[in-house]
Amino acid sequence: MISLGKLKLRTILISPHLRYYPKIMQFLSSDLRRRKFFVIIFYLSASTMLSICIFGFYVSVGEYLKTGRIVIGEALANTEFPFPGHTSLVTCLMITSLLSWFCVTKIAGDKMNGIPLLGKAILQLIMLAAAVIAIYEFIYNLLLWNSFSTVSLVKDFYKLDNLSVAYPDPMTPWNLVFAIQMTLAGFLISAHGFYILSRNITHKQDRYK
Repeated sequence: MISLGKLKLRTILISPHLRYYPKIMQFLSSDLRRRKFFVIIFYLSASTMLSICIFGFYVSVGEYLKTGRIVIGEALANTEFPFPGHTSLVTCLMITSLLSWFCVTKIAGDKMNGIPLLGKAILQLIMLAAAVIAIYEFIYNLLLWNSFSTVSLVKDFYKLDNLSVAYPDPMTPWNLVFAIQMTLAGFLISAHGFYILSRNITHKQDRYK
């Protein structure tokens, strides 16, 4: 049994801090709601991404069986959702990929503190390399699309979403609209990852100074 002296001592030590209990619980509940919100958005975005990829794969396989030719990303660039004249599926894929990445950083951002500094530095270099490659491919494909679209408009060809380039493999051309939007998403994700890692490393170094 707890003696009267120990009970009074605990009361003296704990009582002054009881007024902070509602604020602590409010903070924990708000953080939990925020975490649940990001988890829900992540699952919705990931499910949408998976559905779009399955649809694109199904259409591409059907096209290949009929024509013996496949243009990567063309099915997504030419399919508008939910009605004709609305956003194309490749745009939905780009947006949901960005949302999924952002939610992952919010959900698992605290786990980054457990990664060793060397591991963070390696990841930082990988993100930097990915960002440089992605921005180069984005600018390259954008310039190609701009050139091809100008020629197409002169020839009275207005289906700009069908423009493709036989690169890097002539047997599997890439749709330029698909390539532009996905390389842009890749650049934004890798650049954001590089920023998060840099901020985490700087914050950790400042804390130990």
